[in-house]
Amino acid sequence: MIMVPPMPSIAAVRDARTDGRLARSAGTRAAVVDALLALLHEGELRPTAPRIAERAGISLRSVFQHFPDMEAIYAAVAERQTERIRALTSPIPPTASRPERIGQFVAQRVRMFEMIAPVRRVALLMEPFSPAIASNLRRMRLLARTEVERVFASELAAHRQRERRELVAALDVASSWATWDPLRRHQSLTVEQARHVMTRLLTALLNHSD
Repeated sequence: MIMVPPMPSIAAVRDARTDGRLARSAGTRAAVVDALLALLHEGELRPTAPRIAERAGISLRSVFQHFPDMEAIYAAVAERQTERIRALTSPIPPTASRPERIGQFVAQRVRMFEMIAPVRRVALLMEPFSPAIASNLRRMRLLARTEVERVFASELAAHRQRERRELVAALDVASSWATWDPLRRHQSLTVEQARHVMTRLLTALLNHSD
């Protein structure tokens, strides 16, 4: 006896079609973000929507069917970059020794800075003109400062409020992109050499504060 499978219900067919459309939409959005990131990594400072569409292999109309404007695309790229950064970091045990915490902290910053370098340079140029980019950079700077406060909480706790605020500011600057990029580009240091410099800066600041 041949068993005939039951026909899918109308609701099931409708749900399948909806799932397919959502998957295609997500794929198109991802392709646009990937295309913009690729262009930025290749050194294009202001990729246009037609260039993004061409690189993604879709029509310009399709780009703006999924994103209302360029700001929305920048916001999606910022979200992707945030996800990448989170994947490169992990909590540093507060009970570890100071040299261990400095070493782990700097190692994470180095991985992050090297990964975001091409996009961060373009983002800084576009920051005054893009609310989405400016907002993301402010958020990333705040997160970086908060991480400084968390990793070196034991050292900071030993100081009064004003001294603590100044030490946080110094540690934040010493471990920032604004310090890393000149070491790599203007002083032509290797990743390892620049890592040693950043480690020395943080070590000197913390030891001096004892």
